Amino acid sequence: MAGIYIHIPFCKQACHYCDFHFSTSLKKKDELIQALITELELRKEEFKSTEVETIYFGGGTPSLLTNNELQSIIDAVYFNYSVMAHPEITLEANPDDLSYNRIEALTDTPINRLSIGIQSFFETDLKLMNRAHNAQEAKACLEIAVEHFDNISLDLIYGIPGASNQQWIKNIEMALSFGVPHISSYALTVEPKTALASFIEKGIIENVDDEQAHEQFHILKEQLEDAGFIHYELSNFGKVGYFSKNNSAYWQGKSYIGIGPSAHSFNGKQRGWNVRNNSKYIKAILNGDLPMEIEHLTKIDQYNEYIMTGLRTIWGVSLDKVEKDFGSILRDYLIEQANVFINQHLLYIDGEHLRVTKKGQFLSDGIASELFKLNLS
Repeated sequence: MAGIYIHIPFCKQACHYCDFHFSTSLKKKDELIQALITELELRKEEFKSTEVETIYFGGGTPSLLTNNELQSIIDAVYFNYSVMAHPEITLEANPDDLSYNRIEALTDTPINRLSIGIQSFFETDLKLMNRAHNAQEAKACLEIAVEHFDNISLDLIYGIPGASNQQWIKNIEMALSFGVPHISSYALTVEPKTALASFIEKGIIENVDDEQAHEQFHILKEQLEDAGFIHYELSNFGKVGYFSKNNSAYWQGKSYIGIGPSAHSFNGKQRGWNVRNNSKYIKAILNGDLPMEIEHLTKIDQYNEYIMTGLRTIWGVSLDKVEKDFGSILRDYLIEQANVFINQHLLYIDGEHLRVTKKGQFLSDGIASELFKLNLS
């Protein structure tokens, strides 16, 4: 099984924390959509013997496209690829795009999962982040969405400067009140060259407090698990039967094709990424060229990739898989390196799986990097 990710590089306005590729101008939207359809055709041989299990519209803000525009891209996927029966088709959407009429109309498309960028139910947080929607729109769209869609995820951000733990608890409680079966939640990260980084440097906004973010992560975990959610990946919580197939595929090392400017692709042995420029992307694709850089992954790269992704999930790292795919030397190396963190109660071995403890989850990426192998010697 495999997935197709489609990057829609348009937004109404720039969120202060975002370093994803997007444009606030829609002038090239029609050309971009045609280029996406053309890239899907150009790359169909990559999945000629593989069924597509998931289609994911990310961005940017995919909900800026009309339903007809989204349908034209979905049609191109079905025309050029073998798609399994009842695939998961996700649309990332912002609350200000999800009116009653829009949500109702989306039920007539093949899209069967909404991922809604709420981020916070507090006006102060939304203004600090420069989100395009307000708190009332966040609540209103969810009230409508749950009436029309069964499979809904919402995004929340924790560690926002000035947002207390009590306010964070209220955010979680509000999210749970709508009965959605999936929540993705991320720590606010200060990325270089973003407006947020500039504001913090100038003292306009206080810096992110890592200790408070750590506390809010554990508050989130406790609240959601008490509500029946399974913490199946570092940033993802789902009810039984509602884990994101798209997200799970990433963490389990399945192949995916990334369509659109800046989109990444992965097939286990190599990783590719498209040019991060709309005009250059469109020009290349419409000339029949793929504007993609490719990195061929060595065995060590593949091992490190597996450690990084595996430790983020409830499935952990299979020691049997490490030995089968990478050899007994790397299995022994992994156990030796892991012992330091096992003694600190950050990792544990459960049968043939290496997993992070509750104490270690927030630190899993850092722990993984300490388990990496730099060379074969």
